[in-house]
This record gives sequence, C-alpha cells and structure tokens, in this order.
Amino acid sequence: MSWIVLIVSGLLEAVWATALGKSEGFTKLWPSVVFGVALIASMGGLAFAMRDIPTGTAYAVWVGIGAALTVAYAMIFGGEPASLIKVLLILGLVGCIVGLKLVDGSH
Repeated sequence: MSWIVLIVSGLLEAVWATALGKSEGFTKLWPSVVFGVALIASMGGLAFAMRDIPTGTAYAVWVGIGAALTVAYAMIFGGEPASLIKVLLILGLVGCIVGLKLVDGSH
C-alpha cells in the first residue's frame, strides 16, 4: 500500500510543480489553488509512505517520479523543447526508480 501511495504522491508532485509554474508567482487563482491542494496531498502521501519505506528510497522515488513527469509534460505540451537525449535521460530516471523498488528489501 505504501508504494501505491508513494507513486500517487509522485504524480501529485508533478501536478503541483506544473501548477506552480502556471500560477505566475501566485498571481493566478486557480493554478495557485491547484498548487496548494496538490502540495498538501503530495507531502501527506510521502509522509505516509515513509512509515514503511526507508526515507532515502521514498524521497528519491517521489522526486524522480515528479521530475520525470514534470519535464515530460513540459516537452509534450510545448513549454520545453524535446530532444532524443532528454527522452533517454527521462527513461534512465524511470529505470532508476524501478530499480529502487526492485531492490527494496522491506516487502
């Protein structure tokens, strides 16, 4: 259950990071609201997952998921130029995240 919560929390990290950019320094209401709600839910899920998953592993997975999805979203929807090397690096990051799950000996 902790791994599922951690993955959802990583997804929410990408949501709040994207909303933060779209809030334009908290000058736009709805992106600012989405940022706040997603941030609280993401941090709460990370805290929950850390009850069963070691801190270093949980944090690395959380950040990795958030970072990979945030940059992928930006490349897909035009905020950031895409390139083969960026796609390969994101895939490498995802591979490392999967690897951390596979070597987690707690479950």
